[in-house]
Amino acid sequence: MPLFKKAKPTTETPPKAEKDSVKKTPKKTVSENKNLGETYRILKTPHISEKATLLTDDNKYVFKVYAQANKTEVKKAIQGLYKVKVENVNIINIHRKQRIFRGIKGFKPGYKKAIITLREGEKIEVTP
Repeated sequence: MPLFKKAKPTTETPPKAEKDSVKKTPKKTVSENKNLGETYRILKTPHISEKATLLTDDNKYVFKVYAQANKTEVKKAIQGLYKVKVENVNIINIHRKQRIFRGIKGFKPGYKKAIITLREGEKIEVTP
């Protein structure tokens, strides 16, 4: 004689709990989350230098971008993040440079930067 009896499957469904009293927060759509995530896979940081600061007078802003980014992706990322109209994008690839420190050879890392030209009247606040 077995010690335990097999449970018979029941066809009854358990009653559902009422969730009318709980307020649901509106969720962002998948496309909004995807676009924001894609933006941070393209843009690294604003490039702050003396020359980049002088370019802001001509409505141009400089950003460091990831190596796989191209002009159209950078344009979409800037327009989506800062809500401005981008007129032109120029990309510059800065190569790595060899440095010698105390007789040890090493490399200063390279990076890619994008110069963004905005329409007249548009501005981005990149420095706090």
